[in-house]
Order: sequence, then C-alpha cells, then structure tokens
Amino acid sequence: MRKVFLVGDVGGTNTNLALARHDQSGIHLIKKARFSTKQEKSLLDPVRRFLEEARAAGSTDSIDFCCISGAGPVLPDESIPLTNAPWSIHASELSSLLNIPVKLINDFTALSYAVTLLDYRDTEAVTQLPHTDGSLYAPRDGIMLVIGAGTGLGVGFVDRTGDHIKAFPSEGGHSEMPCFDDLSRAIHHWLSDRYGYAAGAEIAIAGQGIANIFEFICSDEFDVRLLSDDYEVPRTALEAAPSNTARNILASPRLDWPALIALHAEDDAFCALTMEVFVRLYALKAANLASIFLPAGGVWLAGGISSKNERWLLQNARFMRWFEKNYAPHIRQFLAHTPVMIVKNYDISLLGAAVAAIQFSAHE
Repeated sequence: MRKVFLVGDVGGTNTNLALARHDQSGIHLIKKARFSTKQEKSLLDPVRRFLEEARAAGSTDSIDFCCISGAGPVLPDESIPLTNAPWSIHASELSSLLNIPVKLINDFTALSYAVTLLDYRDTEAVTQLPHTDGSLYAPRDGIMLVIGAGTGLGVGFVDRTGDHIKAFPSEGGHSEMPCFDDLSRAIHHWLSDRYGYAAGAEIAIAGQGIANIFEFICSDEFDVRLLSDDYEVPRTALEAAPSNTARNILASPRLDWPALIALHAEDDAFCALTMEVFVRLYALKAANLASIFLPAGGVWLAGGISSKNERWLLQNARFMRWFEKNYAPHIRQFLAHTPVMIVKNYDISLLGAAVAAIQFSAHE
C-alpha cells in the first residue's frame, strides 16, 4: 500500500521537513526543506511554507499521516517543549492545520528507529570505529544504543530482534557528566558553580559543551598543572594568555564557537585541548551508557559533531581508547567487543520519523 507522510525533525539549530513516500520498494524522501529553528516562532509557519512550496512545485500527493520528532520530552498532552529553543511543538495545532492525525516523538526515538535501516558496512552512511587492537565486530540482534552530540546531547535505544522493532525515548543526555582526571573534575566544579547543581553530561558533551570547555581553558581558572602526562598538547603554549586564535573565537558569537574550535584544533593548543577533552568525555559517557544497556546491536554515534569531526575521533584511536576504559575487567572486556559506528547519513532523523509514521499510522 502506498502512503505519503509529512515528517519532520526539529532540533535546537535546524528544523527539517520532508514528504516521505512509503510503498513496496521502501521509504523515499520526495521533497525536503530546512529552516532555522531559532528564527521561527512555532512549527506552523515553516510547515505552511513547506507545503505551499510543494504544491507550487506540482506536488499533488495527499498526506496520510504526520510524524514530527523534536529535541525534548513528549509530554502527556502531546507537546514537546524544545530543550534548546524558545518554543514548543503541539500535535493538536498541527492536526488542526493539516486535518490529519499527528504523532510527536522524541528526536532520539526517531534516530533509534532510523538506525535499524542502516547497514554498518555501508561506508557512505556509516563509519565503524576500529577498536584499539584494530578489531571490528558486527552488530547483532538486541539493543542498539544511539548517542548524539549536536546542539545538545541526545540518547535513545531500540530493541531489534528479527523483524520486531521497538524504540524507546530517553533523556540520558542530562545524566551525570563523567569525570576522569584533575582537569575534568575542575571543569565539572566550574560548571556546577555556574548552574547551581552538579553538572550534567549535555553541558560538556555537545556543541554547547565544546564552548563551555573552551571557555574554561581560556579562563583564569585553568592551570596547566591540571594536565596529566597523556595530553599530547604543547604545555608552553597553554601557559601564556589565550592565543590570538582563541581570542578571536571568544570575540565571535558563542553559537559559532564549536565549529571554529573544531576548525582550529590542528593548529591551536587551546582548541586542540578543548577537542581532546570533549572526545574523552564523549567516549566515557558512551561507555557508561553501554554498560547500562549492554547494546549487542552496537553504539551508534549520531548528531552532527561526530560526523563532522570523524577524523578527530579516529586519529590514534582517540575515541576508542577512552571508550574501552572501565575499572571492572568484565566491563572492559564487553566494551572491547562492542561495535561503535558514526552515522553520516544526514537524512536519518527524517527516515526515522517515517519509520515511526508507518508503525503509528497502521493503528489509526
């Protein structure tokens, strides 16, 4: 049976909408558009403009169902207060506008559905991270854990056993920030003072986290003596005042900091140390969550930061060296055999919303 869905993915930075056709050949995104989340006041206006553009382009498809994923928890009244944007999504408003059923899901529920469509061997869509000994392992049936550092830090998981797929929401990005040395503990203390409570993972392991780590390293609170011997950054460059590059980044709009820091990670000590700390925290958080969920289906790193900084994660097994660390030998053994993949397919959230739409619309 052929159906057409309106699907969307609303994050703190971008709002992506698409028309998705589902037929016997699979799911196809037939029209897509991107909007700036922070420049919109609600989801209604971009949906109106998107559908008007589709009609103007000659689309005559009638929409059967709408599924929108959003970066925030789905409340009992079928609304999502966006975690990193100043407005909410309301299913009732969309349903009134579209005159069709609307389902809202958490953004990482959508990603959890979507990773079930991916082949870990498809190098166009996925990069598998080799373990520290160079080994690679195939995902198996069972829990697939999805973690994504973007504007915020998202977590989701899906149970895939044969043809049975069940995705679950999570707000794991707001669980505790991992600390592993004097520097990370100093950052944790600094962030905790700023927020008035013990720092959570998202404010260190996301775009905003990269900005926070960088701000600390450039501040008077940072002391090069906090660095252990395994940091491969020039200490003499860090002992002086922030570099010209660092000062230029600090003078830029804060939303631009993460991309600028990543851009200069190879040529500036302050940026390099920021990215080194970020990757270690990201890997340790992924390992912590893996020890909870025991994901036989692998750990899938979604979100823009992993895919845009793939080389930084891969170089010298930077991510996997820290992913495999744990105080317990049996957990170290488990982590050393757990497949970890970077998701590079930027349409994955929209595809996940379409998979969810197929499931939910079947019950309408």
